[in-house]
Amino acid sequence: MDGSRHQEALCRRGLVAGITLLLAACGSSSVTPDPPVGSTPPPSVGSVNVLTYHNDNARTGANLQETVLTPANVNAADFGRINFFPVDGKVDAQPLYVSALGINGTTRNVLYVATEHDSMYAFDADSGAVLWRVSLLGAGETPSDNRGCGQVTPEIGITATPVIDPTAGPHGTLFVVAMSNDGAGNYYQRLHALDLATGAERPGSPVTVQASYPGTGDDSVKGRVIFAPAQYKERPGLLLLNGVVYTFWSSHCDHRPYTGWIIGYNESTLTRSRVLDITPNGSEGSIWASGAGPAADNVGNIYFLAGNGTFDTTLDANGFPIHHDYGNAFLKISTANHRLTVADYFTMDNTVAESSADEDFGSGGVLVLPDFTDAHGQVRRLAVGAGKDRNIYVVNRDNMGKFSPTANHIWQELPQGLGGPEFGMSAYFNGTLYYGAADDVIRAFSIRQAKLSATPVSETTNRFPYPGATPSLSADGSSNAILWAVDNSNPAVLYAYDAGNLAHELYDSNQVGSRDRFGPGNKFITPTIANGKVFVGTTDGVAVFGLLH
Repeated sequence: MDGSRHQEALCRRGLVAGITLLLAACGSSSVTPDPPVGSTPPPSVGSVNVLTYHNDNARTGANLQETVLTPANVNAADFGRINFFPVDGKVDAQPLYVSALGINGTTRNVLYVATEHDSMYAFDADSGAVLWRVSLLGAGETPSDNRGCGQVTPEIGITATPVIDPTAGPHGTLFVVAMSNDGAGNYYQRLHALDLATGAERPGSPVTVQASYPGTGDDSVKGRVIFAPAQYKERPGLLLLNGVVYTFWSSHCDHRPYTGWIIGYNESTLTRSRVLDITPNGSEGSIWASGAGPAADNVGNIYFLAGNGTFDTTLDANGFPIHHDYGNAFLKISTANHRLTVADYFTMDNTVAESSADEDFGSGGVLVLPDFTDAHGQVRRLAVGAGKDRNIYVVNRDNMGKFSPTANHIWQELPQGLGGPEFGMSAYFNGTLYYGAADDVIRAFSIRQAKLSATPVSETTNRFPYPGATPSLSADGSSNAILWAVDNSNPAVLYAYDAGNLAHELYDSNQVGSRDRFGPGNKFITPTIANGKVFVGTTDGVAVFGLLH
């Protein structure tokens, strides 16, 4: 899998088992203070927007403003495929949605779709009309080849889910990373800022991704690790937090040299303002999460799971690795004082063995849970993640547990809580956490007194083959909750379940012959639900589902 040596082949054969660091920019570049801009704003009253991967920075996957689709009308008689929006390449990024956007004197609901052919599309989400399409290729360039790796193939263009700030610029701004090459052996990673209404590049856009960081690890020169664009792809969804657009970088099939980069850009100027390498004196440890965007809490900390790589088991007096290498770890990154630092972390007692076996954390994403009160009346601030070892790990964000070679000092662990390795992430709704691991059913775990139930409280009757499913949820407040998931087979299948009882399937796109089928699945796609429609990325477009009458 992305950032993992042999994962896809292993999965097909059924063999998968389950502290401060100073920010450094390239050369002597200065760090630009961030503008007083908030993190991605919530939708305005009466509107439904999906502006980032899995709906919000906590990555819950839930749209709680869905008033059209209900368990009563999502059935094969009333609901099905109503449209298909064709595009020029694979859709690996989650489609994003903006309600009631003013375009050329009209008001449109707009769906934004990125392709691996380096194109961004804006569709009228209701009619399917193309409102604009732009290519993000430079003159004489093409999308990147697959870099000798079948994880994203046959071309690499836009892989990560973009992020939207509807308040930036005259009409709002979409931030997106595109990879390309010029045919002469030069590869480029560029961050673009596009006007939501026109697709035009905003002032200062695009900017070429470049960085270096103090260290002696992979691809280092004279004490600095160098970001080499050909060695990386931007796989995880972008994160917009407090005026900074954060990018996170994964490898091609674990082809070294590479390390674990986070590079942040001031959203107003596109000036690179923050850089962190989480394995600066080692190797590997990339960030990919099967496309899941790193999560953030409401005080500006970032959370993600690092892939297999160097972890220093010798710790300093505060329990941090002495060489600042955090491969295969659950990380909390502080963004305070205009710099990135590792504020806390957790990794399991067998972390080195897991990295060596390519059975690491990094295939999964993190979900920041709402606050819960434990059995003693104390408020607990938690986050949850899972990877290839099938365990579910719940960390206390105030004290994550760090590393011990003899035991995992963690808030809660569910050993073998999943029936397969996790390639994606969970969803959360109303005290329930939902996981869809590879070759497993989707499992619902209740949360009571700040603890997950030891066993699922409900589960689907059908299994989801590799890579499993990253579910999304729709609800009207706390009612009419539906869990949506895509089986990425050929043909792919969209499923809808009663979120309160996953054994109750409401609908699937195979129920009425070929009427609702939409072609082969795309590996890590997660559905987007907005204003009575469900949008599913495919290998050549977006399938649109909704009420038939």
